[in-house]
Amino acid sequence: MSENFMKNKILVTGGAGYIGSHTCIALHEAGYDIVVYDNLSNSSREAINRVSTLIGETIEFVEGDIRDNELLREVFALHEFFGVIHFAGLKAVGESVVKPLLYYNNNVSGTITLLEVMSEYNVKNLVFSSSATVYGDPDTLPIEESSKRSCANPYGQSKLAVEYILEDLAVSDDSWNLISLRYFNPVGAHASGQIGEDPNDIPNNLMPYVSQVAIGKLEKLSIFGNDYSTIDGTGVRDFIHVTDLAQGHVAALDYLEQQTSSEIYSNTASPIGFLPINLGTGKGTSVLELISTFSDVSGQAIPYQFASRRAGDIASCYASSEKAKNLLGWQAELSIADMCKDTWHWQSMNPNGYTMS
Repeated sequence: MSENFMKNKILVTGGAGYIGSHTCIALHEAGYDIVVYDNLSNSSREAINRVSTLIGETIEFVEGDIRDNELLREVFALHEFFGVIHFAGLKAVGESVVKPLLYYNNNVSGTITLLEVMSEYNVKNLVFSSSATVYGDPDTLPIEESSKRSCANPYGQSKLAVEYILEDLAVSDDSWNLISLRYFNPVGAHASGQIGEDPNDIPNNLMPYVSQVAIGKLEKLSIFGNDYSTIDGTGVRDFIHVTDLAQGHVAALDYLEQQTSSEIYSNTASPIGFLPINLGTGKGTSVLELISTFSDVSGQAIPYQFASRRAGDIASCYASSEKAKNLLGWQAELSIADMCKDTWHWQSMNPNGYTMS
């Protein structure tokens, strides 16, 4: 990392969200100056208030939609950004199936609007929040960045569409430096217990559902499928602690700072200017293994029942994380027990999430 007291200024779109808020803390700790841009459609202003308290400094916050090009222009005109970390996107798979146009409009059109404004202000460094969903049902494990890409739902398709756009943009103009971070399964919370995952309504993801069962908000967990070819018949995923994930974004920015556009991609097979990188632990954990660990850590029973497989679900998915280690000098440090412990700490301190009542 640079030894400058204050590094470059970064725009963090979707910075009030789950991963965005944790990344704001990591960026501040690494010396970056940040501006958060978020429409609060699936996040809370309270998250930014708590991040400001944790870092001891008020974060500049702009409430705005990623599709609002006039407001984006105002923000870019006020600041000299080195680059953008782009989290702003809808992320519920089930909702994307019901409302595909909403997902393509927000996730794809919104990114195009952002890229157009970035180009207008000659800000051409981007770290994009992508997803392991772009790999679909993998042919081989662990999944490498060169694996074929295919998606089974509009959410994944929207992430993949943005990747194709970034690839084409890089080919058209080699002054762009575009890193696409493909996350596996982010879980956990900040060790302080002050910020964490606060899903709207019934959780879509496994870990917040488990924690809400543990605290008594939900009666029991449904496990979809117990007849997969895995260690115990339940699905296997690559769970990664959200604070490790946040450090991956810092590593990506540091990498962009340290390289030139000609050097940055010289040792990859990707198109010049576009660099996909997995962020995962490289290890798979089954649903039952996660539940057992959470129960041990929390001291709470986690009632569950088995249900039929869901359409589109796959047996196993975990990352090859060698590229992140070799290029960014990054690797996940925290264990499944750490993930469960920090999730339980957050849930216990905030039974209703960011809602005070």
